[in-house]
Amino acid sequence: MMARMTADFLAQNSAGRMLRRALDDLGVGFIPVIDHVTIRTMDIDRRAEEFLTLGYRYDETLHYDDWYAKVFRRAGYPALFVDQAYPDDRGRTSIIPRWVEKFGDQVFHHVAVRVEDIEQAILKLKAKGVVFAGEIVGARGGTLRQIFTAPEMLDGQPFSVLELAERHQGYQGFLPPQADSLMRSTVRGL
Repeated sequence: MMARMTADFLAQNSAGRMLRRALDDLGVGFIPVIDHVTIRTMDIDRRAEEFLTLGYRYDETLHYDDWYAKVFRRAGYPALFVDQAYPDDRGRTSIIPRWVEKFGDQVFHHVAVRVEDIEQAILKLKAKGVVFAGEIVGARGGTLRQIFTAPEMLDGQPFSVLELAERHQGYQGFLPPQADSLMRSTVRGL
């Protein structure tokens, strides 16, 4: 229904058609949104305090081999994904502490942009010179598919990445195996 109503709207709105063409040229599609933003830190709860005062609320914790993340949400805003290495021996192999020591926790590690068709977005962005790290994570037809761009380098170290996220069936969550695979796709130099 949403696709049909959007198509009907675009058929009747020239400004909407112009915006659609520009977004299609980038491979984003007409429903571009920041899906989520990610901050790396040494102390999730301390770093999240600022966002809690802005109306974000804790949603869930995701656990990985050497790091974990907490997700915070606020209606009408992108999800906030805050990650850190485990503070005990489990976290010793995590790349997060070295990244935070180098860049701090006042910047986004990555911003994820929701796209309608991830393969199309990749083709369009590659044609404009964007390089991607690894392959699409997540099965075609699944609820969540993701890929990172190659990291932007700062002082010879991988700094930030853009993530493309394709979501289906109203899925708003995060899949732990996918997040860990994405994390490892950009490991260079840290």
